[in-house]
Amino acid sequence: MIIRMYTKTRQLLEAIKFEHSVFALPFAYIGMVLAEQQLPDLRSFLWITCAMVSARTVAMTSNRIIDATIDFNNPRTRGRAIPAGILSKKALATMGIIAAVIFFIAAGMLNPLCLALSPVALVVVIGYSYSKRFTWMSHIILGWADGIAPVGGWIGVRGTMDLEAVLLAGGVAAWIAGFDIIYSCQDVDFDKKNGLHSIPQRWGTRIALRISRLFHLIAMVCFVSVGVWLGISWPYFLGLLIATGLMIYEHRLVKPEDLSKVNMAFFNVNGYISVVVMVCCLVAVYV
Repeated sequence: MIIRMYTKTRQLLEAIKFEHSVFALPFAYIGMVLAEQQLPDLRSFLWITCAMVSARTVAMTSNRIIDATIDFNNPRTRGRAIPAGILSKKALATMGIIAAVIFFIAAGMLNPLCLALSPVALVVVIGYSYSKRFTWMSHIILGWADGIAPVGGWIGVRGTMDLEAVLLAGGVAAWIAGFDIIYSCQDVDFDKKNGLHSIPQRWGTRIALRISRLFHLIAMVCFVSVGVWLGISWPYFLGLLIATGLMIYEHRLVKPEDLSKVNMAFFNVNGYISVVVMVCCLVAVYV
């Protein structure tokens, strides 16, 4: 029984790529820390963590269910849990419903504004999965879905929606959109054949990679602007400098004629970026 439960739990976590919470969760912490200009109390930290992880779980379980047919037809994604027959839609739906309940509880435990905005957040994180069926702007929609993280962290401790938080969210949205464009370059032919929309599908891989660089430039402008606006000390900007170097390296890994290193750019480099910026932000607050 214990072994079976462990195996099922591992399969569920693998299906939603639980470890990739590292992309957005650090920015929730950054929003939290910048709002307070210090580490918040343990209670707020724990509820913000619960809210962010559960919201991402809802996003990923719904994405796997909504895209199950597409994943089955795409050779690159046919090995995912539902098309491969490892997990049922019911199992993932149950996990998503439990995560949604936890999300609402966590939002309510933080403050009234978090609770009031929680349904909007879930609509966005679930709805983005449908966007590629209708618009090439799906990358931007995904970016804003992840941009909820720093805003959630900010509101979680301050209880207000401020322009600094929106600007920080814009940076995260542009960063996520930029590397999602890179990732979607792998599916250009499949998207064309199946009527799905993306920037690479619309304009080709070469132009898409240039647009990705533009999004990452916008992200850095947003992050620097937040630092200047809030008067954050130099370690924060050092973190942004390191992140910029990592982004340049990411773009050097992927070429229009060679997409073999997309996964390295997507999964490894972007994880380093979010963690580096978070650590340097924490140091900046205490310098």
